[in-house]
Amino acid sequence: MMSLLVQKKTQIAQDIFLFELVQRNHADLPPFTAGSHLLVLTPRGLSRRYSICNAPSERHRYVIAVKRDAAGSGGSVSLVDSVQAGELLHVSMPYNYFPLEADASSHLLIAGGIGITPALAMMRDLIEKKADFKLIYCTRSPETTAFLDELSAPELAGRVLIHHDYGDRARSLDIAPLVAQRNGETHIYCCGPRPLMDAVRAQTRHWPHAAVHFEDFGTSEHPEQSGEKSFSVRLAKSNKTVEVAAGVSILSALRSQGVAVPSSCESGTCGACRTTLISGVGEHRDYVLDDDEQETEIMICVSRARSDVLVLDL
Repeated sequence: MMSLLVQKKTQIAQDIFLFELVQRNHADLPPFTAGSHLLVLTPRGLSRRYSICNAPSERHRYVIAVKRDAAGSGGSVSLVDSVQAGELLHVSMPYNYFPLEADASSHLLIAGGIGITPALAMMRDLIEKKADFKLIYCTRSPETTAFLDELSAPELAGRVLIHHDYGDRARSLDIAPLVAQRNGETHIYCCGPRPLMDAVRAQTRHWPHAAVHFEDFGTSEHPEQSGEKSFSVRLAKSNKTVEVAAGVSILSALRSQGVAVPSSCESGTCGACRTTLISGVGEHRDYVLDDDEQETEIMICVSRARSDVLVLDL
């Protein structure tokens, strides 16, 4: 982990705060690419993942945007309420599980809410490279829209569409006509709440699977959770059986039994908890595995079981 100085903290929208992180000696930081994120150790002791939203060409700083989620587990609240400019934050090296495709002829960025953060870095990078892109940004209202002034600049007219639904699902943006046709080697990058991501996934089924990329930050719940069932997980290497109750993730159930497994985002997007599925039928809720991988692998932070027992290579 690196100890970085919070050079600036600014509120940029309702409940959204920008943190500018630099080296204490103002030396260059490790390089990153558009779509990268940092693992940040919050004052509460929780590790949380935040996208770097400035341009990768800016080697002197990392900029992250944090949405204060009062209904969350406390990580974002402790960052926003407890950390001020002039203090230190412990962060990881940059990771990127959501990169731009170098061979794409154009890029369609679709963001919802705080999901704008990786898209913003992508947009800035693509502008510097004079690459073709469009950005679609869905938010509740102007007051909750991060980076509104920048994205409304005249020079971005025709390249950026900002849509507000004002909390009315009937006023949600119709994604279908925006992705009805794929032009050339266009790639889509989507980050935001699950309803948006589900809509994009549903409306791009005619696109090549490899041309549509997803990432989220645990900002939404799975709609199936209210009716989910309990099941068992058997660990092949230790022959230990762990019960997974309804509403409890496989990852949490394993941790409660002292089983150490790698994890990062805990929202089914980064791939850190990818585990070999030896037998059983998974209920896959991640945005990482391809269809042909789901019979033999599972993301244990969000996915569950359709069968009564899953056997994992742990």
